[in-house]
Amino acid sequence: MSSSNLSFSSRAAHRAWLASQAILPAGFRVGTTSLSFTPAEVAKTAKMDLTLVVLDRPTSDFAAQFTRNSFPGAPVLIGRRRLAEPSVGALVVNNKVSAVCAPDGVAVAEQWCAAVAAALGLQASQVLPNSTGVIGWRMPIEAMRAALPAAVASLGQRSLVDAATSIMTTDLYPKVRRAAVGGGSVVGFAKGAGMIEPNLATMLVFLLTDLAVPRADLRRMLAPAVDASFNCMSIDSDTSTSDTVLLLSSGQVPCPDPTAFQHALEQVCRDLAEDLPRNGEGVHHVLRVQVSGAPSEILARGIGKSVVNSPLFKCAVCGNDPNVGRLVCAIGKYLGSSAPQLDLRNLRIALGGLPIFQNGSFHLDAHAEAALRSHLEQAELYASVGPEAGIFRPPVDFPRHERCVEIGIDLGLGPAAATVIGADLSHEYVSENADYRS
Repeated sequence: MSSSNLSFSSRAAHRAWLASQAILPAGFRVGTTSLSFTPAEVAKTAKMDLTLVVLDRPTSDFAAQFTRNSFPGAPVLIGRRRLAEPSVGALVVNNKVSAVCAPDGVAVAEQWCAAVAAALGLQASQVLPNSTGVIGWRMPIEAMRAALPAAVASLGQRSLVDAATSIMTTDLYPKVRRAAVGGGSVVGFAKGAGMIEPNLATMLVFLLTDLAVPRADLRRMLAPAVDASFNCMSIDSDTSTSDTVLLLSSGQVPCPDPTAFQHALEQVCRDLAEDLPRNGEGVHHVLRVQVSGAPSEILARGIGKSVVNSPLFKCAVCGNDPNVGRLVCAIGKYLGSSAPQLDLRNLRIALGGLPIFQNGSFHLDAHAEAALRSHLEQAELYASVGPEAGIFRPPVDFPRHERCVEIGIDLGLGPAAATVIGADLSHEYVSENADYRS
């Protein structure tokens, strides 16, 4: 999926590369600030970050994809309505509180949009709200209003690094990707580390371009770009209530080639879709499952999702244990319920490029076992540190490399294929989510 095979020796090297990716397209400004508040639900001081992305002038050219979760957050409900508006001029993001199923959540979120709009000289309907964090907590609207002037005063940065950092929750590091098209660019930044198996979108992704692409074309292009990237990715099989992908065009640069723009959009989405699990909660390995020879893309994707969501296989990968029986189990589980009529005599499976299954049986020996273990070890992002007092923690806050555990599955039954990205399951993931609100 990724367009490159980057590696980083240090946090400084990764941040320097991020800076090269994060140059704002023409026609946008960003600003950030932080605030402290005491949640109404928990008598404990919490920290929230606010992020503004503001267009130099409102645009009619924007598109969005949202979660299919049946309990969407207030910003998602509002965002769906905003798609019918003639123009938007800004998006605003808060972390820490996701504004999901809170009392008067939509009304409070609209009050927040009105406050942002008044500070920017816009209409409330021209502001796209986004929230991520604890589900069920109420928005600290008064504290947010008090902090808003500082966010507005900071507008004008030429880099998205601060914005990509400000939207994080349990993320280890910011995620930014860019692609050039003619004299313009597509730049995307994202947050997400857990509660991720997108259904139309990922947790929060913001795609900005200065290329002049009409609204109808943006919306036509965004859906397949999301479907082939974020919808082919999973960290833990849970679809968030706040999933949102926004695409905004400032229209500052003529678009020389709509096809080139579409390819750039798809590339940025694919790269971010791999960045998210690489930065997932407690993730030690990223899994790339390439399914081919399938009778349909839906079936190919379903097989890939079954593999990356198998708790037993994910745990084995985390321990660098090439327990390929769990891999076959995950494939068979999905096919047994979704396509039991398929003839699997031509099924072939490879791990790390090494054929391990064909003609209905495994082909393993001591040499193969050692090679498979070596592949897992080379794909490992880091080893566990701890547990001190039962706490596991990642030793780094940057991605050391872009290597994946490579799994190939060929059904030999048709022309369809899909690539699914996933992650292993670690002690850190359990620890993080056991203590998320505390």
